[in-house]
Amino acid sequence: MYDLKIVGGTVVDGTGAAPYRADVGIKDGVIAMVRPGGGLDAGSPDAAEVIDAAGLLVTPGFVDIHSHYDGQVTWDTALDPSASHGVTTVVAGNCGVGFAPVRPGKQDWLIGLMEGVEDIPGSALAEGIDWKWESFPQYLDAVDGRGLAMDFGVQIAHGPVRAYVMGERGARNEPATSEDIEVMARIVEEGVRAGALGFSTSRTTAHRAIDGEPVPGTYATEQELFALGRAAAKAGRVVFELAPMGTVGEDLIAPHKEVAWMRRLAAETGLPVTFALLQVDSAPALWKEMLAESLDAHEAGAPIYPQVAGRPFGMIVGFTGRHAFSMRPTYEALTARLSGEELLAELAKSQVRAAILAEQDRPARPGVLDDTIAAGQQSRLDRVYPLDDPPDYEPTPDRSVAALAAADGVDPLHKLYDLMLENGGHRMLMVPYFGYSDNDHDALREMLLHPAAVVGLADGGAHVAMICDASMPTYLLTHWVRDRSRGATLPLEYMIKKQTMDTARLYGLSDRGCIAVGKKADLNIIDFDALQLHIPRMAHDLPAGGARLLQDADGYVATIVSGTVTRRNGQDTGARPGRLLRGAR
Repeated sequence: MYDLKIVGGTVVDGTGAAPYRADVGIKDGVIAMVRPGGGLDAGSPDAAEVIDAAGLLVTPGFVDIHSHYDGQVTWDTALDPSASHGVTTVVAGNCGVGFAPVRPGKQDWLIGLMEGVEDIPGSALAEGIDWKWESFPQYLDAVDGRGLAMDFGVQIAHGPVRAYVMGERGARNEPATSEDIEVMARIVEEGVRAGALGFSTSRTTAHRAIDGEPVPGTYATEQELFALGRAAAKAGRVVFELAPMGTVGEDLIAPHKEVAWMRRLAAETGLPVTFALLQVDSAPALWKEMLAESLDAHEAGAPIYPQVAGRPFGMIVGFTGRHAFSMRPTYEALTARLSGEELLAELAKSQVRAAILAEQDRPARPGVLDDTIAAGQQSRLDRVYPLDDPPDYEPTPDRSVAALAAADGVDPLHKLYDLMLENGGHRMLMVPYFGYSDNDHDALREMLLHPAAVVGLADGGAHVAMICDASMPTYLLTHWVRDRSRGATLPLEYMIKKQTMDTARLYGLSDRGCIAVGKKADLNIIDFDALQLHIPRMAHDLPAGGARLLQDADGYVATIVSGTVTRRNGQDTGARPGRLLRGAR
């Protein structure tokens, strides 16, 4: 007797094999039968539930290895936006930031670290997190037992560990003593033995706490990094994850040096090392060199995995989020007394529009993200594109705000303002910062095809009012497999494998990621013809009324975790079979 049968579907099994018709039987949360060609009778009484998947795809659940749900998981069991896009496993604790260990009384500092680096509202974190832990194992215990919409794994992060051991010295990135390193190593080993899936650190100066200080560990010596890597390797099969120096083009020499020590670390410890890789305008071909060096390391026995994105890394802007006019005096005066629809209605008035457009910006505040974003948008309107529904993330240059303004014979800032007023002030625009220097996605396609690269950088739970790249799994199928018009597409079976078996295997999660007897029954049933992303929308549903972008999708007939349907026709069923992952399996 099966708990669930999926009959008549086209199985894309995650291995990279060609799709084939098969029926799938599930029992006790595990795939109990895969019968190529079908043969199960949809009306037979040997299953508690039968899903007719004729004309639909049946895939493994997606494994997203780069998220920041470290805080959200303590108050939210749904873990959206990822849950809306077929994700059945997430890995958090990336980029050297997290919430454990923490000294009593230092919780606000960790909130400031996460707010600064990952742009999660501090007010939401302060209200949402209950802080029932001090050590990393205690954090895992606090998460364990919570029913979730998906499985949740987490890495132990360098920033909290360093600050816990070194206090202000660690927070200010002062050099660690041998004694400091010894204590940090013990904490990392303890964390891995308790169930951490990896150790993470950040070395890019773009990652800063809310007070402007770089993440603890940014300038860590090789002695410190290798000691922590050895401690992680001693305790189990884990991943060493980092955002390296030069990630966003702030240093063009550092990336080669970073790959060199990563290679030595991977060779010595056997740890897989994965690092963020973006195409940057200041050196648009540097990513090719990084991929070549990584492949060379692989061939020499040092497992280094560049982590690449499926679409340009940037931000979403509009009057409901961040935008170019936030430093105009009239706008600031309005936001001091109005919000929501009242503010949008006021911004649509002709006299208000005229006043804002006629004003100069007040002086920008050093290190304030909103001011940096506002100034940056005004200077690069050739890289700001309006989004339609469905959104086009690979627009042609003639779709930029600057080009549209030129075609209409109007000032580009005036055009930007009017575009943002559309849809009642809810119109969204895209600003691609990295991965779009050639005005197309060809560089991204080459990264996705590279044998050393893994798909990541979706950042679910982070930059919540600025991006919604947690929708990346859907985009990898719609844009890259079916819809791309400006260049070559990629095979369906390849893109499924990249975000299932490949990502699961990197983190040692060999119990999932493919459709085979004995594997965990994490699955998606997808109407591929109907699969469609919608334009991002702003919601105010975080604790303390915090804002975040969500992005709906059509075409997910069912998402299944451990044999239980968690989403049906895009709607949350309320089922919470997901659990904390403790270590590789």
